[in-house]
Amino acid sequence: MTNFIIEKVSLNEVDQLQTIGQQTFSETFSASNTAADMDAYLTEKFSTETLTSELNSAGSEFYFARFDGRVIAYLKLNVGQSQTEMKGEKSLEIERIYVLNAFHGQKVGQLLYEKAMQIARQLAVDYVWLGVWEHNPRAIAFYKKNGFVPFDTHVFKLGTDEQTDIMMKLTL
Repeated sequence: MTNFIIEKVSLNEVDQLQTIGQQTFSETFSASNTAADMDAYLTEKFSTETLTSELNSAGSEFYFARFDGRVIAYLKLNVGQSQTEMKGEKSLEIERIYVLNAFHGQKVGQLLYEKAMQIARQLAVDYVWLGVWEHNPRAIAFYKKNGFVPFDTHVFKLGTDEQTDIMMKLTL
């Protein structure tokens, strides 16, 4: 396996976070959504202000996966009140794991997932949860392979489009 480096993202790397966030989200979802909805979402969720606020949040952490010094993927975790929904003190949310298309199939997502699980164990949470778009079979299969089970759904708004996410949970 290729050697990938996983490192916590610092505030002074917000521009790299913005670039990888917009690129990977666009690669993953542009073909299935309108350009207007994608632009609205990317502008709002990956603005410098939004990402800076998230980086400054005590309950959120980002991690980069690097290959040859280049950022090729990232992970976003939330605990406590920074979680997007459940906000349990004994839970951890994996909000995002995104990998550049060129690196799919090289186990980068699995490495980021393992980092999330390492942190979950360090925090002694009872469970890890996430939301995944119902039309993203690759991600659903990835999480099922890692032991997650569906337990609910919620609405995810991409621009003006209300989409259904499957909420999945892994009890530790």
